[in-house]
Amino acid sequence: MFHAKEYVKAESLEQAYELNQKRSNVLVGGMMWLKMSSGNRNTLIDLSGLGLDQIEETEDEFRIGCMCSLRQLELHKGLNQYFDGAFRECTRWIVGTQFRNGATVGGSVFGRFGFSDILTCMMVLDSYVELYKGGTVSLEEFAKMKYSRDILVRVIIKKDGRKAAYVSQRRSKTDFPLIAVAAAKKDDMWYISVGARPSKAALVTRPVQTGCELSAQAEEAVSMFSFGDNLRGSADYRKSLAKIYVRRLMEQLSGEEA
Repeated sequence: MFHAKEYVKAESLEQAYELNQKRSNVLVGGMMWLKMSSGNRNTLIDLSGLGLDQIEETEDEFRIGCMCSLRQLELHKGLNQYFDGAFRECTRWIVGTQFRNGATVGGSVFGRFGFSDILTCMMVLDSYVELYKGGTVSLEEFAKMKYSRDILVRVIIKKDGRKAAYVSQRRSKTDFPLIAVAAAKKDDMWYISVGARPSKAALVTRPVQTGCELSAQAEEAVSMFSFGDNLRGSADYRKSLAKIYVRRLMEQLSGEEA
């Protein structure tokens, strides 16, 4: 259990940003992980009063506020219709419904956790993060950036016509993923993301090779990722699973029988 001296419900992003520059202060979303930590904090900064808990759909994009819950992603009709149910699939095994009602998109993406289903799924889409001071950067670039005291305001996903699919394997239904795989296809390009390697998700783009077996294309894509060992599985096991799941997702997106 952690302890905090003060609590501030921010009245503006500028106020939240200024408070967040002090290392002993912390932004809070759903506090699903923070509440399990220990130590002392000076000020908790709450963004819940800034209207950042909505998913807005326009003709060209989805704009997902940082305070949206994972449950909102899971149930949002527009997102799941456009991306073939990928968001429903990448959220439904995350702990349980009560947890998903509390955990936020901002916390899941800003944390860049190795086990993040959300980061893995969003990585294969035309996704961007809007930072309060840092502006708008691609999610792929953001995942490689060093941690800062900036504020992730929202995630933006463009409607560029990609078909997407997601799959993960867990030792039990609500455990962290042993491996997480997402794939998308647009025109003649594959977009492949593998997370829980156990390092954070990364993106590989490959051209669709007409006349080449999907198993060979999947193996080529997976060879560009690195894999490691932890208590949930070995690097070799993860790599073997990734090859299988990438091939299956390619088959699904190509309309072939798995």
